[in-house]
Amino acid sequence: MHTSQPPFRTQRTFDDDESFQQLMAARLRQSPCLFVSVGFHAVLLALIWLLVPGEPGQQPIAQIAVQDTTQEVVEQPEPPKEPEVQPEEDLELAPVDDPVIADTTAENDAFAEAESAEPSTPSALDSNQWNTALGMNGGAAAGPYSRRGNGGAGGAGGRQTPLSVRRGLEWLAAHQDDDGRWDADGFMKHDDPAMAACDGPGNAVHDIGCTALALLAFLGENNTTKSGEYRSVVRQGVRWLIRQQDPGTGLFGGQLSHDFVYDHAIATYAMCEVYGLSKSRLLKKPAQRGLNYLESHRNPYGVWRYQPRDQDNDISITGWAIMAYKSGKYFDLQVNDEALANCAVFLDQVSDSTGRHGYQRAGEGSSRKPGRHSVAFPSDQTHALTAVGLFSRFFIGQNPKEQPIMKASAKLLNTLPPVWDEQAGRVDHYAWYYATYALFQMGGPEWRRWRRAIEEVVPAHQHQTKAQGNLYGSWDPAGAWGEDGGRVYSTAILTLTMQANYRYTPLVR
Repeated sequence: MHTSQPPFRTQRTFDDDESFQQLMAARLRQSPCLFVSVGFHAVLLALIWLLVPGEPGQQPIAQIAVQDTTQEVVEQPEPPKEPEVQPEEDLELAPVDDPVIADTTAENDAFAEAESAEPSTPSALDSNQWNTALGMNGGAAAGPYSRRGNGGAGGAGGRQTPLSVRRGLEWLAAHQDDDGRWDADGFMKHDDPAMAACDGPGNAVHDIGCTALALLAFLGENNTTKSGEYRSVVRQGVRWLIRQQDPGTGLFGGQLSHDFVYDHAIATYAMCEVYGLSKSRLLKKPAQRGLNYLESHRNPYGVWRYQPRDQDNDISITGWAIMAYKSGKYFDLQVNDEALANCAVFLDQVSDSTGRHGYQRAGEGSSRKPGRHSVAFPSDQTHALTAVGLFSRFFIGQNPKEQPIMKASAKLLNTLPPVWDEQAGRVDHYAWYYATYALFQMGGPEWRRWRRAIEEVVPAHQHQTKAQGNLYGSWDPAGAWGEDGGRVYSTAILTLTMQANYRYTPLVR
């Protein structure tokens, strides 16, 4: 059997006869190739030491970086195009710094937020409920504006818009000029020439006021510059009003008549509403300018009348100014709170315990022009100024529970309910407009009595059938101020009248 050799050969000790050096020399003489092998391996080890990288922490060996000179081609996008501006959105304004007027406060205690109450009957003008007055902080779909659209359902269903309102808006839209104006004396140029033309022109100096009233009627159905079936109508009307404003004074339309401030106050009221409801910064400056002019026109420590600061005051112009101020305040425009306090004092000065409110002082009747006008429309056949006073009191936040005169005023209004009696001079669209809004705010039996009468009279005297041609949807200007505003005025203000139960929510409880 073959046995393996031990792993190590037996070596001689240092006591042997031959020394280690002598043995190695003899071995080297016998193996000349050993030198070649040793040299070769030494060179190989040196090469390996040079080529193998050192351990971490050793001095790095300098390397030559090779840069790739080829570049990736990146396709650059085309520069963005300028956004296209639709002509109908261009209101010829640019955003501006917030204007300011003297004697204002930053507090926004606008008239009141009220809970919306569902009507209990199918009436177009029904409500007998009070709503709690709450502080309002803005928002077109909240507070006093929350019931607008679709006949008071806020666009969320429910009762449909009254037919009388829809017909009125249709007629107004058809008779608007291309530039946005409602032409008080020349509106019939839009009539269908195949049919008889409309009659009932007004006075050309009141185009500003008539245009503003028409806009307010469209705003009552939730039409703004941005939304609604008639948004283009509103946009055009607003654009025209802005062009009529003096950029320095803020006056709409100039001093075209002795009572020009009526037109300006109504235009400012409309501009404040359209600014807030459209939520358009472009409309802020014209609205604020309109308020600024009213403040510059107001009598020191007093209210308003025809001429700027002439120390004369009347309740009729003051009523429109209150609407403008409170609307502006609700939408965070700047108004002078002292002016509103003066309005409350003035209303007390021109009223008595019966609830009657006078024109410039207690006991006075409605203003009438001298001569034929005062005979055709006797001032004792209307409570127009009491209606203005009562609605103004609601608008500035007064409560019938705290102001007994308001209850007395409501009872007084129902002693002359609406009657379309031209012979007796009882037709007064202006009085009916204010009384309907005031008594809706009052609620209760006084509202129910008035509602029955107004719903019987106003729709019945509208031109209701298309067989009536160009008159369809309008009302004849048979009222006390019909010859001033004409058919545009009568149609706009009676359309507004039929919106009374949803144009504003009840303001106080």
